[in-house]
Amino acid sequence: MQFLKLNQVNKSYGEKVLFKDLNMTISKGQKIALIARNGSGKSTLLRIIAGEEAGEGENASIEIATNIKISFLKQEPEFQKDDTVLDAIYDSENPKIQLLKDYEKASILNDQDAIQKIMLAIDDLKAWDFDAKIKETLGKLNIKNLQQPVQQLSGGQRKRVALAKLMIEEPEFIIMDEPTNHLDLDMIEWLEEYLSADKITLLMVTHDRYFLERICNEIIEIDNGNVFTYRGNYSDFLEKKAARIENEAANFGKLKKLFKKELAWVRRQPSARGTKAKSRVDKFHDIKSQVKSHNPDEEMQLHVQTNRLGGKILEAHAIGKSFEDIKIVHEFSYKFRKGERLGIVGPNGSGKSTFINLLTKRLRPDSGKIVVGDTVTFGYYHQEGLNLETDQRVIDVIRDVAEYIPLDKGKKLTAEQLLERFLFPRPQQQVYASKLSGGERRRLYLLRVLMANPNFLILDEPTNDLDIITLNILEEYLMSFPGCLIIVSHDRFLLDKLVEHLFILDGSGNIKDYNGKYSEYRQIKKAEKYALPKEEKVVSEEVVDQKERKKRKNKLNNLEKKINQLEEKKKNIEKKFEDTSLEMDKIQELSKELQQINSELEETENEWLELSED
Repeated sequence: MQFLKLNQVNKSYGEKVLFKDLNMTISKGQKIALIARNGSGKSTLLRIIAGEEAGEGENASIEIATNIKISFLKQEPEFQKDDTVLDAIYDSENPKIQLLKDYEKASILNDQDAIQKIMLAIDDLKAWDFDAKIKETLGKLNIKNLQQPVQQLSGGQRKRVALAKLMIEEPEFIIMDEPTNHLDLDMIEWLEEYLSADKITLLMVTHDRYFLERICNEIIEIDNGNVFTYRGNYSDFLEKKAARIENEAANFGKLKKLFKKELAWVRRQPSARGTKAKSRVDKFHDIKSQVKSHNPDEEMQLHVQTNRLGGKILEAHAIGKSFEDIKIVHEFSYKFRKGERLGIVGPNGSGKSTFINLLTKRLRPDSGKIVVGDTVTFGYYHQEGLNLETDQRVIDVIRDVAEYIPLDKGKKLTAEQLLERFLFPRPQQQVYASKLSGGERRRLYLLRVLMANPNFLILDEPTNDLDIITLNILEEYLMSFPGCLIIVSHDRFLLDKLVEHLFILDGSGNIKDYNGKYSEYRQIKKAEKYALPKEEKVVSEEVVDQKERKKRKNKLNNLEKKINQLEEKKKNIEKKFEDTSLEMDKIQELSKELQQINSELEETENEWLELSED
């Protein structure tokens, strides 16, 4: 079944062409990802497909299958101004979801009469299993306070609320814009498993390369306004794109020779007046434009020369930090070595950013001390991003830090050249920073950090809103970075590629040092989960038994209440039969209703008996 068809869709802003004559078909069960540089129109295309923005083109058309449920997860979700988390999550026309919303509200108000009525309706719709699924979803996404106004939530919390709403609605066609932003690693792995289901049809923009590898069966790349389609996952994409670039490079080599030949001819000529000369000049400018636009990703590499680190780098001596009763760090000690490459992981709220602020002395510990070596120059890329007091041009944002940074072998890299290498061409360097997309602003902030030429680099969630091309360039730089490196990230691919060991925060103040890659650590944790020691298995079974007993008791209570209500209904109907003036139609109607109640009462009593005998 075909869910979506795009024909010759264009989009441009002024002179900037995002994409031209885009054709796309999405069928049931397909899982497609969009890849492009920041500012190339990925999010715009998603908004066009979701009907939130108009496409362009004389012959453009967008066809969406009728009678399918579509949900769109935006990068920055929007909610009604006065909504609570409960209102936002249960905002649906689905009658089961509406009933469960009413049940939650009645429970908050402790309105027992309302609770009893709603419970009966939930029984009738057999919605308790759905309620269990909602509770699991909220638990996995760490959404606890349903009464909190959405206006008070952070950006990450709002994203998780929007994701919960989407998953609860169970749409047939899901459109997602950077779904893993603001999720911790446990949430991401859980979401990955959910999206892998065969029944889900998916179109998403993501920089999570494990998502691309494990979930997607097609990747669409937007490159300089052109659209390329690659069947398969991320590995297939890399292989097929490399072949495309190699083919383009061969063509480019011929083009470059032609360009040099034409350039020499143009320089020899006086101002062209004849028709033949003018056509050749025009041809020259076309070739020149093609050569200038050729910008293969693999040429974008950085080899920066950092200042040498001394013997003492960074030391933590029994540091501790708490906020009221919440313990963030407890008695932590560590001495960093030269060339250390460390990843920091843990669930949301476990204190990863606080821990970094302690190490960099932006925050004082409650106990213990931090010692920073005299030769250390920190470069700290934090989650808040780029904050400028006044609007500045892109080039000035970088020049404010330095005019150039030193490279290997005594060479220098100017601010303009650094920006070019990170995909800011010269014309865009004159644009005001406020005009950049979210991903472009984060890329600019990253360059501002690198321009200071640190020898101890700390990156707190660097992959949020960065495109895969920028990530590849950043990784090439970081792989040859000679200083110390700390990465706080939910990007499993980045961690596996760059770090040698992990600090794992458990949210209770404990920090475990694991020597190895993140994927190795997760495999060990999964193996431990399914191979508990005998003593732990006994404890685990006892906990399960307690939960089952509690669950059975609650169900018995609900069945008893239901039996009482059915018996009350039965009495009321039997009483109506005492009326001798009843007409035959009404008698038949009451008889049918009584028969239905007796049947339901018998079924409920049998269920109660079976459950009470266990």
